[in-house]
Amino acid sequence: MPALFAFLHHLAFLAMTAVLTMQLILLGQNFSLQNARKIRIADRILGLSAVLLLVVGFLRVFFFEKGASYYFQNGAFHAKLTLFVIAALLSIYPTIQFLRWGKTLKQGEVPEIGDRKRRWMRIIVHAELTAIIGMALCAALMAKGIGYFG
Repeated sequence: MPALFAFLHHLAFLAMTAVLTMQLILLGQNFSLQNARKIRIADRILGLSAVLLLVVGFLRVFFFEKGASYYFQNGAFHAKLTLFVIAALLSIYPTIQFLRWGKTLKQGEVPEIGDRKRRWMRIIVHAELTAIIGMALCAALMAKGIGYFG
């Protein structure tokens, strides 16, 4: 069972990375109806992956692996959670923008998005990807017992 949860945790992490990369690429291309729809789908997958990552991660903390006392006494674990929260908070702005496109997309029209807004969304997605890289580093540190202060 621990191997299944480890797999699900890694799968969710990879899915988040893949869809954020997809969003970054699509936001950098010429904006089209098809790209806008793909971005919205990617954002939904991102949200589901983030929830899966968090739920499975906490199941691993409390029921598998080294136990909650180890993780809650590990600085790398706290840093990993902090980076997750930062990425989640950063994702709010683009998600709101993507949700606003719903009516326009249903009408078969390309949503209006200015260059400045698109540039900001790309910066945010870059920041989210940077936080994810930091999360991977923290996971590697935790696995080797680095950061444990208990």
